[in-house]
Amino acid sequence: MKFFVDTADLDEIREANEMGVLDGVTTNPSLMKEAGGADFHEHIYKICEMVDGDVSAEVTATDYAGIMAEGRTLAKIHDNVVVKVPLILDGIKAIKSLTSEGIRVNCTLCFSPTQALIAAKAGATYISPFIGRLDDISSDGLELIQQIVTIYSNYGYNTEVLAASIRHPMHIAACAQIGADVATMPLSVIKKLLNHPLTDNGLAKFLADWEAYQKTVNA
Repeated sequence: MKFFVDTADLDEIREANEMGVLDGVTTNPSLMKEAGGADFHEHIYKICEMVDGDVSAEVTATDYAGIMAEGRTLAKIHDNVVVKVPLILDGIKAIKSLTSEGIRVNCTLCFSPTQALIAAKAGATYISPFIGRLDDISSDGLELIQQIVTIYSNYGYNTEVLAASIRHPMHIAACAQIGADVATMPLSVIKKLLNHPLTDNGLAKFLADWEAYQKTVNA
C-alpha cells in the first residue's frame, strides 16, 4: 500500500517525507486555504520538488471547458502533478479527454461503487472514495472500498483505489486488508500508526533494565 499525506502544509509534508515512508501528497481547495499559500501554482511546484511521488492538485472549474483548461495548466507545473477532478458529469468527460492527452487524473468525491465504475471506464488514474464522510452519515465507508476493489478486480481496471477521508489507524489497517492501493491521511494519522502501549511499556522496561545493568557493571 502506498502512503500519501493529505495536506498542503509544507512543514507537514517535509516531516512526513523525512519518515521515509511517503509516496505522495493529496491536496484540495480547503487544504490550500488552510496552508495559506500565496500563489497556488507555485505552492504545488514546491510540494512536487519536496516529494518523489504523485501530487494531486485539484481544479475548481465544474464545466468541461474550464476543467480541461485548468487541468492542462496544472499538469504543466511538474511531472509529479496528478490533476484532481470532481466526480460529476463534466468531470467524467474531462477525465476521458485529459487521459487521452496523457494527463493523469485523480477522480475525487466518490461515494458509491457505480461512481467508481464510471470513473474507471473514463480512464481515471486514481479513484478517491471518502471513507470518513460516509461514516459521518452512518454509512459504511470501508464497505465502499471493498466494493470498488472487487469491481476493479472483476474487470481488470487499472485505476488505483485511493482511500481518502481517513480518520484513524483502523481505517488504514482495514483498507490494507481489503486491498486498497493507496491511503491518503493527515500527518497526525501517519504518526498514530506507530503507537502501541506495549511498545512504549517494552521500551521503558528495556531502558530501565539497561540502566540497572550499567550500575552493576560500574559498581
